[in-house]
Amino acid sequence: MYNGPEYVSAALMAWANRRGIHAEFIRPGKPQQNAYIKRYNRTVRYDRLAHYQFDSIEEVQEFVTRWLWTYNHERPNMAIGGITPQQELALAA
Repeated sequence: MYNGPEYVSAALMAWANRRGIHAEFIRPGKPQQNAYIKRYNRTVRYDRLAHYQFDSIEEVQEFVTRWLWTYNHERPNMAIGGITPQQELALAA
C-alpha cells in the first residue's frame, strides 16, 4: 500500500482494521519495495487489458482468470529456466 493520501488510504485502512486485516506499507521513498507487483500490474494492463473492450466486470474477471491460468501453467518463463511457474513450484515441493 502507498503511504500517501492517494487511493483513499485512510478509508482503506479503516475498512481493513474493521475486518482484522493487517496492511504492510512500503517505506516512503522506496518504490523498489513494490517493483514486482508494479511490473506485474503494468504487464496485465498494457499487454492484456488495453487490447480489448469489455462490456462488464464479469467479462474482465473471466478474461483475467483465463490469462492468469495460461501465465502460470503454459507460458515458459526464461527467468526461471524456461519452465512455467507451476513447474517451478512443483520442483520446489
